[in-house]
Amino acid sequence: MASIDLTPSQQTILTALTNLHRDSEAAVKGETIAKEIDRNPGTIRNQMQSLKALQLVKGVPGPKGGYKPTAAAYEALDIQELDQPASVPFFHDDDRVTDTNVAEIDLSNVHHPQKCRAEIHLRGSIRDFHEGDTVIVGPTPLSDLIVKGTVDGKDTTNNLLILNLKEIIAPAEQKE
Repeated sequence: MASIDLTPSQQTILTALTNLHRDSEAAVKGETIAKEIDRNPGTIRNQMQSLKALQLVKGVPGPKGGYKPTAAAYEALDIQELDQPASVPFFHDDDRVTDTNVAEIDLSNVHHPQKCRAEIHLRGSIRDFHEGDTVIVGPTPLSDLIVKGTVDGKDTTNNLLILNLKEIIAPAEQKE
C-alpha cells in the first residue's frame, strides 16, 4: 500500500478515532471525537469526509452509528495491532492508569544532565495529562526499564507525552 500523507488535523482525528474505537470497539460518534481533541463537531464531520475518501474511515449509519477506522487507518498511522500487547505499568500522579497502554518510549538529550527528555507514545487518551503532572512508566517487558518524570508538554497529533526526566532506572545486570 502506498504511503498516505495526512494533514496534522487528519492525523489527530484518526489517532483519536483509533484510540476511542479500541476502548469500546463500537462506532465512535463525531461529537465524542470532537470532545476528545477539543475541536468543533462540524470540523470533525468535514474531516471525516476526506478520511472516508482515503478509505481510512467507514461511516456507520443509525442511532448507534458513527465512525470506525479501517485496517488502512492503522497502517496510515503506522500502528501495529497486536492481539495481546504487553502491558507496561503506567502511573499518573501515583495512580495506576489502566485504560492506556505505552506503545513506545523515546529518550532524547540523554547526554545532557539537566535536559533529558522522554517521549511516551500512548495508545489511549492523553486528555487528562497536564504540564507538571508526575508520570512513571515501567518496568518495561524484557529490559525492566523504569522512567520517571513530569509532563513538560503533549503532542496530541502523535499521542505523545513529553516528560522532563527525573530518573531512569535500569537493572544493574543483563538477564540471560
